Amino acid sequence: MLRRHFFLAGAILVLIIMVVVGAAKILGGKPSSGPGGPPQAGAGGARPGGGMGGGMGGRGGGPTQVDVTVVQPRTFVDTIDVLGVAKGKQSVTLSAATTQLVDRVLFTPGQAVRQGQVLVELKTTEQDAGIAQSQARALQAQRAYERWKTLADKGFASKSALDQYEAAWISAKADVAAAQARQGDRVIRAPFSGVVGLSDIAPGALINPGAAIVTLDSIDTIRVDFQIPDRMLAAVREGQALTASVDAYPGEKISGRIAKLDTRIDERTRALTARAEFANPDHRIKPGMMMRVAIAQGVRQALAAPETALSVQGDNAFVFAIGQRGERTVAEQRPVLTGVRQDGFVEIKDGVAAGDKLVADGLNKVQPGAPIRPAGGRPGSKPPMAGAGAGAGGARPAA
Repeated sequence: MLRRHFFLAGAILVLIIMVVVGAAKILGGKPSSGPGGPPQAGAGGARPGGGMGGGMGGRGGGPTQVDVTVVQPRTFVDTIDVLGVAKGKQSVTLSAATTQLVDRVLFTPGQAVRQGQVLVELKTTEQDAGIAQSQARALQAQRAYERWKTLADKGFASKSALDQYEAAWISAKADVAAAQARQGDRVIRAPFSGVVGLSDIAPGALINPGAAIVTLDSIDTIRVDFQIPDRMLAAVREGQALTASVDAYPGEKISGRIAKLDTRIDERTRALTARAEFANPDHRIKPGMMMRVAIAQGVRQALAAPETALSVQGDNAFVFAIGQRGERTVAEQRPVLTGVRQDGFVEIKDGVAAGDKLVADGLNKVQPGAPIRPAGGRPGSKPPMAGAGAGAGGARPAA
């Protein structure tokens, strides 16, 4: 009995010891995962300290690199800019004067033709017969007149009878001329030298009066008619030089002159029609092209910057000037008053001074007051002085 109680007490004691040891292990593991404990080896990245470290590293982006341009005087040409449509010096759409079948087509599309050259011949069978008939009547009338004239000269015919036969002969000759004219209407000739356009006319086609056969343009010289407001008439004159451009040849200037000014001002538009002429020896300008005509009024010097350095929002325009805040180079937003735009530059009337450094492009990635780094510089470096030359960009003060 005593031995059995001893074993029971020993088992209870072992159980108590195991419970105490397990509790000690559990309580001893809590400080290692607490706020002040050391991080566990092999723990994942989801740690408060680790998350904070990542946030601090991602928040510090460097200055934005930008290109720099300098505000400086530039020559601007004051112009009157107008639009016009190119036309040949002479242009016509050829058509027939009568209804008839096409007999022969004597041109090819795009061919250069001479004045008076035959382009199309229509059927002339009826007209040929009419000419032969009228010529026969004219010959008969002529012989009758000559016989009666002989009789009248000898005193065997009256003067009035001779006059009747003379009138009949003259009428017969007029019939011949009319028949020849009708035959001539069946031949389409070039009224002037030029270039014919495209045409679908072919032998056997039926032509009606007024139907277009082919276009003919004299394009060695191109003319452009445009409107000039009456308030600007003092700036234009006949013979004045001007330039023009077309979308087909970007960047190319075409020289010409004002050939004629109209004699009247349109009462509705208060504008005068002017006609300019441009040499076109290579036929690159085609009739119908839209042309932008610029009439020079004079030249002047003004401050300018590239168009890429200018940002427009509504009615306001501004630039980003390069400034200093301590040791930091920053973008300073400045409103400006602009003028004309020419050849990729814009006139700046107010808001900047000569020598000011501006952000040249990429304005969408620059914020007002944000740190920037001019191309070729170090973060935080100062830009070259406003009066420095182009080569001063290599000499940078230490940050």
